[in-house]
Amino acid sequence: MKKRTVSFVLSAIMTLTLFAACSAPNAPSGSSAPTPDTSAATDALPTENLSAPPADNQPASSPDSQPASSATRIIIDHNEDEVEIPTEINRIAVTTIYPLPAMLSMYLGSAEKLVGIHPVSMAAAKNGILGKIYPEILTANTDWMQGDALNIEELIKLQPDVVFYSGGATAEAEALRDAGIPGIGVHATKWQFDCIETFDRWVNLLDQVFPGEDRVAGVNEYAQRTLDEIQGRVADIPDDERVRAMFLFQYDDTVMITSGKNFFGQYWIDCAGGINVAEELSEVGSNATINMEQVYAWNPDVIYITNFTPTQPADLYNNAIRGDDWSGVAAAQNKKVYKMPLGAYRSYTPGVDTPMTLLFMAKSLYPEIFADIDLTEEVKNYYSDFFGITLSDEDVQSMYNPSADAGVAGFMNK
Repeated sequence: MKKRTVSFVLSAIMTLTLFAACSAPNAPSGSSAPTPDTSAATDALPTENLSAPPADNQPASSPDSQPASSATRIIIDHNEDEVEIPTEINRIAVTTIYPLPAMLSMYLGSAEKLVGIHPVSMAAAKNGILGKIYPEILTANTDWMQGDALNIEELIKLQPDVVFYSGGATAEAEALRDAGIPGIGVHATKWQFDCIETFDRWVNLLDQVFPGEDRVAGVNEYAQRTLDEIQGRVADIPDDERVRAMFLFQYDDTVMITSGKNFFGQYWIDCAGGINVAEELSEVGSNATINMEQVYAWNPDVIYITNFTPTQPADLYNNAIRGDDWSGVAAAQNKKVYKMPLGAYRSYTPGVDTPMTLLFMAKSLYPEIFADIDLTEEVKNYYSDFFGITLSDEDVQSMYNPSADAGVAGFMNK
């Protein structure tokens, strides 16, 4: 594994003050975009796009402006496939590996090379912090993907040098091969839903594809230190006193899906020292459909709602979804229903926000144990120290109070 050196020393999270971000109001619509911190190390600075943006849904640059190079090299993707890619990569498309456009933007310090992304990725970019940091991503084309359907003819028009696709999407891989487009398989679930391990594997792959471009060095080491600190604090909690939590991955008028043992929700709850009430669904994959009767039987103390669904905590408090009655569920009674943060991407998945998601989970499960942590300051310091990006308090508040527009209705059934 390639070693990366942390170029600074973060203050110990034990010294941080009382957390207030989760209850803060949404950022006002007129708040200014976050700006790069010019005092940060040069190799951590994002490349800002200062030119006028292209028309909506058009490539960030003309195909004719990027001369093709005949030089190629071989990389090994997450499918263990040898992939021949151009030495010079200027045009990138990403299919159904939804978190990767955000990862690529933060890794490269710019989204200028992203000419095509999935609509699910675009919804997050438009409603999260990524579109403010790198507004050029908002001009990436999305018309070539409809759900899981890849329109290869429209993709070819974008003239991508490489295309990243979800490692298990064999139909996508075959279509790319038939079109003569270098396709790089990327996995999000290959490593038992361990977000720290998965992020490290992503970085190792991108290090092959873009040697010398890494601007996320040190993130995983910090994430591991954060996890160790959290688990040290909760280690002595007796099992019968641990907070019982549940995820609503998708919840709307048609379906209710939770995270059983084989999904990311199990990882997040375990890391923060809680108990996933749906862990018993060990034989069910990510599509773990449940109903209110099951929720009543579990009666979770805390509920988390992902940004893969438009549903908000208020919808549970007000019984606004398909007539379901949440009034007898402990989490709703005690107003402990939380929307997951939306940083560079939806924080339910692996990504650059993983260390902050760990702190959010710990704070919301055990507020007394982690009362000394001011998550707003931690997030601002994290983005400044690692990425050279200055966030305002309002920016952080918007990350921890994402709008319903960030959700994707009918996600699992698209």
